[in-house]
Amino acid sequence: MEPRDFRFLERLRVRWSEIDAQKIVFNGHYLTYFDTALAGYWRALAVPYAESMHALGGDLYVRKATLEYEASAMYDDVIDVGVRCARIGNTSLTFEAVVFRDGRRLVIGELVYVFADPAVQRPRPLPAALRDLLDAYERGEPPVEVRLGSWDELGTDAMRIRSEVFVDEQKVPAELEHDEADAEALHAVAYNRLGAAVATARVLDLGAAAVKVGRMAVRRTLRASGVGRTVLDAVLAAAAARGAREAVLHAQTAAAGFYTRAGFVAHGPGFVEAGIDHVEMRRGL
Repeated sequence: MEPRDFRFLERLRVRWSEIDAQKIVFNGHYLTYFDTALAGYWRALAVPYAESMHALGGDLYVRKATLEYEASAMYDDVIDVGVRCARIGNTSLTFEAVVFRDGRRLVIGELVYVFADPAVQRPRPLPAALRDLLDAYERGEPPVEVRLGSWDELGTDAMRIRSEVFVDEQKVPAELEHDEADAEALHAVAYNRLGAAVATARVLDLGAAAVKVGRMAVRRTLRASGVGRTVLDAVLAAAAARGAREAVLHAQTAAAGFYTRAGFVAHGPGFVEAGIDHVEMRRGL
């Protein structure tokens, strides 16, 4: 197995606390590396793990973990942990995981999980939706579908995400979150393969071939998963298709790096909006 055999790779760095008296990573820490990478794998599927398992009526419990050591990682090494779903059984899932350093295999793991009822921890058949989710991801299909539409069509799901992110998490006053511009805007909502809404944005026509992107929100557990960029790309593509030549947005300062990576450039001094530091950013379409 090589890095190219895995759709998902989690990059980690070996910490001082993870090495032993032999000055190599203590053998048991590789299970922690695999567990960390598995959390990233579910994030890459755009699946908030805990609530999704609850909705599916069960949870995954480790049945067996097997490790094969070929070489050792050392302090401060940058390692890539590949994870893939190798087998889907009646009640179980088998994941293959490999730790790589500079493309070289260090440790190979096989992790077997059983889907079970949390109340009694007895195995249950894997839900068809979970099977389809994993099969689709390993086939290379997109983890989310972005739907574009009006507030009447998408407002309920968009507002649920926006309220969770802006009102509950960032403490923006609820009366500032929903405004009259929602009725005029084109909205985008990303849905994962379980049908759950996970991210949203809107775009407003400013005239003179310019649009304003706003209300960009991604559920907390799925940030840095690529979902936000997928939604942003969708609204920008829709705006360009309608003839817009420039996109403007008010980025929270903490998120400016995200927009910079998407091609936006800061314009003018920073300012405060809804009690949060912002900066205006622009890019051509």
